[in-house]
Amino acid sequence: MAKDYFAHDSVYIDKDVKIGKGTKIWHFSHILSDTVIGENCVLGQNVMAGPGVKIGNRVKVQNNVSIYKGVEIEDDVFCAPSMVFTNVINPRAFIERKNEFRKTLVKKGATIGANATVICGHTVGRYALVAAGAVVTKDVPDHGLVAGVPAKQIGWVCKCGVTLKDFDKDQRAVCPACKNEYMLTCGMLKPVKEN
Repeated sequence: MAKDYFAHDSVYIDKDVKIGKGTKIWHFSHILSDTVIGENCVLGQNVMAGPGVKIGNRVKVQNNVSIYKGVEIEDDVFCAPSMVFTNVINPRAFIERKNEFRKTLVKKGATIGANATVICGHTVGRYALVAAGAVVTKDVPDHGLVAGVPAKQIGWVCKCGVTLKDFDKDQRAVCPACKNEYMLTCGMLKPVKEN
């Protein structure tokens, strides 16, 4: 049966892997067993995923990213070059802790910047943006913009990725790029109107 995805000749794909239609996997990548990759994804050069990893549809994973067991990536996520996931909170070379992996969830539409690190056991919210070089040590809220070491929330971003700056007296903001409207309620950003 012909495959309906592309994998460069240098890619190694283990047994029991599912790869969706239209996905492209580039040079020197390794997809380990029991990993599921959705449709229309792009995995760049030197990406490792698995074992037992789930990646949604339309996900872009740039060069030099490893996605370890315990990490789940929902649809439309962008992982920039050389960003890092972990799966053990206190690793030691001489102590095996595979039964202590902590789940990391990256929700729909989130972006994790180049050279950022997501410490295991946390959730990066829907359409959140983790700045380049940030170190995520706690959950990031939906639409949250975080930066620094450790990462701290410095603002909010629209679904389209543009920073929301001008909140009115009712805690409403309109995206200057796409005109989506949002409201801050109880410390959470909620869409009011999406175009």
